[in-house]
Amino acid sequence: MPNFTTKLDLKVSKWHSRCVVLPLMRNILYIVTFFTLTPLTLAVTLFTSSALSKYDTKQVIELIEPQPNNLNALASPKYGTQVYAALPSSTGQVQGAATSADARVEIIRQYLANYKSPLEPYSAEVVAVSEKYDLDFRLLVAIAQQESNLCKKIPEGSYNCWGWGIHERGTLKFESYPEALETVASGLKESYIDRGYVTPEQIMKKYTPSSPGSWAAGVNQFLGQME
Repeated sequence: MPNFTTKLDLKVSKWHSRCVVLPLMRNILYIVTFFTLTPLTLAVTLFTSSALSKYDTKQVIELIEPQPNNLNALASPKYGTQVYAALPSSTGQVQGAATSADARVEIIRQYLANYKSPLEPYSAEVVAVSEKYDLDFRLLVAIAQQESNLCKKIPEGSYNCWGWGIHERGTLKFESYPEALETVASGLKESYIDRGYVTPEQIMKKYTPSSPGSWAAGVNQFLGQME
């Protein structure tokens, strides 16, 4: 009987130890985990906050958002409203942005093709003569659009798409489109650009002084369509 009692007491003692020790060990584990992870979490949070504080909101957004592809710059070049190719000397004047000759020819060609203009085969000549006389490469086409619907409404055999040299005795005629392009481009350079007529509004005052403003508005619109 005493032997049985001793064994029972031992079992009770072990059970009691487990009931006390196991919860105690769990509590110790929780405390150790808390005091280990909490400082680490706080340190990471403080480091992140410090790093982000160096950037303003705009900079952070720029870092996150994808940046536009620079290849689009050639496919969709941006231009001002200056009608000659030199750098602008003041605001309000327009110029053609520097871009490759091939890109400019393609812009002109596509525009003329879209309107089924007989001037389309001369797209390269348009760009070349514009560059020769420091004109915005779109200007000759924009004026031709305003004056003759891109050479579709001109006196037969005149090749004059620009209303150039119109007088009471008739309209000036050329032998070909290249001759017309050369004459009009040089005339715009010498009689307009070099004399301070550098915007569509200024050119209109001399080119077609009777226009109430619609001529310049049309030219500006067509220039914008070739951007």
